[in-house]
Amino acid sequence: MFKKLHWTLKRHPFLYMSRFRLLSKNSNAADISDCSYNTLNSKADIPALFYSINERIFPNGKPDTSLKLVKQLVTWLLAHSKVGPGLSGPSEQALDTLLHGSGGVCSDMAQIFNNFCVINDIPVREWGTTSAPFNRANGGHSFNEVYINSIDKWILVDASLGVLFFKKNNEPLSVLELYKSIRAGQAVQYDSFIADLDIPLKQVHKNYLSADITPFLICNYQNTIYDRYLKYGRPHVPVFIIHFLVYLRGKSYHYKFPIDDYRKIFS
Repeated sequence: MFKKLHWTLKRHPFLYMSRFRLLSKNSNAADISDCSYNTLNSKADIPALFYSINERIFPNGKPDTSLKLVKQLVTWLLAHSKVGPGLSGPSEQALDTLLHGSGGVCSDMAQIFNNFCVINDIPVREWGTTSAPFNRANGGHSFNEVYINSIDKWILVDASLGVLFFKKNNEPLSVLELYKSIRAGQAVQYDSFIADLDIPLKQVHKNYLSADITPFLICNYQNTIYDRYLKYGRPHVPVFIIHFLVYLRGKSYHYKFPIDDYRKIFS
């Protein structure tokens, strides 16, 4: 009963909308070009558990390309975890819980994936989506974008599904390329690099392809700051209060909307 009440409060439309009012900024492609999770999160900032698990992910050494490394990382994480309730805890605790099959949603996987990319020298950033105008039936989705040196571009990677998006030339799309193609009515393809994993079109449409979906980039997230607050605040203090305290300190992450005016969410 308590868990159900906690989930209801966490996803209450007032709290959800208030977060976007406080944290959102309109942006553009040029403004986000240098945004990267790695900028504020160094290897020294990543908890020790990530390093020990990383050795299990790559027991025979790392692949010779960054794209192969990303695919092996996501494949291993999905094979050793199971989705469940959102975690809302420090990153080391979240990783341990995820790997023991006790919970984790798309945002947890995206944040854990961020930290693994940092220790493997892969530039990474995290994105979210929401509906504009806001539609309570679509609570949004979290995914990542990694920079691949061999093709000199950012590409979208859904760490929860092992999904990449393409156009006819089979080159993976960036987040902006995907949504600009969708807005232009151009055909896009998707595929999971996880063997025997069938991704329902309905799920992809809800998370990515629906006409009311708008993407935003999560910027200035500092893992050490949130780990510290969550470690001492949870489970006694609700997550939204912890995040608000970080916001009052001026250390909060924020959302950048490079395609749509974020105020469309409230219309």
